[in-house]
Amino acid sequence: MNLLFLVISAFFAYLIGSIPVAYIFGRVLKNIDIREHGSGNMGATNAFRVLGKGPGTVVLILDIIKGIIPVTFLANAFGQGNALSLVIISVAAVAGHNWTIFLGFKGGKGMATSLGVLIGLAIQLSGLRIVLGLATLTWVVLFLLFGYVSLASIAAAVVLPVLMVVFNAPFSMRVMAIILCVFIVFRHRPNIRRLAKGQENRVPLPFHKHP
Repeated sequence: MNLLFLVISAFFAYLIGSIPVAYIFGRVLKNIDIREHGSGNMGATNAFRVLGKGPGTVVLILDIIKGIIPVTFLANAFGQGNALSLVIISVAAVAGHNWTIFLGFKGGKGMATSLGVLIGLAIQLSGLRIVLGLATLTWVVLFLLFGYVSLASIAAAVVLPVLMVVFNAPFSMRVMAIILCVFIVFRHRPNIRRLAKGQENRVPLPFHKHP
């Protein structure tokens, strides 16, 4: 592991993660600062809410790609394919999304970019594919049951380190899972408070009963 190349890789991973996709789309499509609309968050969920389904979907995909690129193309370009380097690069990418240098270190909540990181890692480490699949399934099931994006995201984040242990993932991957979990739960603190008060926004799915 070349320390200089690792630092360079982590730096570029952070910059890629820092690209404020939802903010850019808000400016380009509606000439608004998305931080001043909806929940004020710069993630895909708020992009769906403020910009619409089409732009929201594109924001989601691009935020996921921000996680995939650093742990695949970037890591390989700088020869940083070992497990520890991948962890550092992964965390740097998600940190960039959460605390973007381009907007005063205020960003999104990291769920989509974390998913991208896991997809990128699963491409290279086949043992992580079942972990990725089950964590994603956790999110989907809870979202369909309750309609809360935040609840599904928090639950999937908490389950991730457990799955890493259950399926005997490398120690470095377990550490990364814990860090990503802490990032996601920390960034969802306002949502947790609203969930506790019954004030969280719920996505109205057609098969849910509505009062």
